[in-house]
Amino acid sequence: MTPYGLPQLLWVGFGGFLGSIGRFVMAGALNRFSPVLGFPVGTLTVNILGCLLIGLLHGVTETRSLLGPDIRIFLFIGVLGGFTTYSTFGFESLALLKDGAILKASVNIILHVFLGLSAVWVGDALGRL
Repeated sequence: MTPYGLPQLLWVGFGGFLGSIGRFVMAGALNRFSPVLGFPVGTLTVNILGCLLIGLLHGVTETRSLLGPDIRIFLFIGVLGGFTTYSTFGFESLALLKDGAILKASVNIILHVFLGLSAVWVGDALGRL
C-alpha cells in the first residue's frame, strides 16, 4: 500500500496526461520546423521550458504559499513530470553517439545540463520576486 491516497494518484495521473500531450505537441512541432539541424531541438526546448517552469512555480509557492498540496502534486509531479523528457534526452544523446555524431551528442548533453540548471535557477529567482 502506498502512503498516497487515491485522490493524489489521480492528480498525478491527470497532470501527467496533460503534460505528456503538451510535450508531444510542442516537441513534435519544433522538430518538424528544424529538420535541417539534425538536432533534437524539440526535446531540448521542452526540457528547458519545464526546468524554467518548475523553478518559477517553486519560487512562487515557497514565498507566497499560493498552492495547496494537491495542486502542487498535480503541477510538479504530474504536469511537469509528464512534460519534461529526460529519458528521451538520454535516448537521443545515445543515438547521436551511436551514429558517430560525437560533437552533436556532446552539445546536446552540455546544453541540457547547463541550460536546465540555469532555467531552474532563473525560474526560482523570478518566482521569488
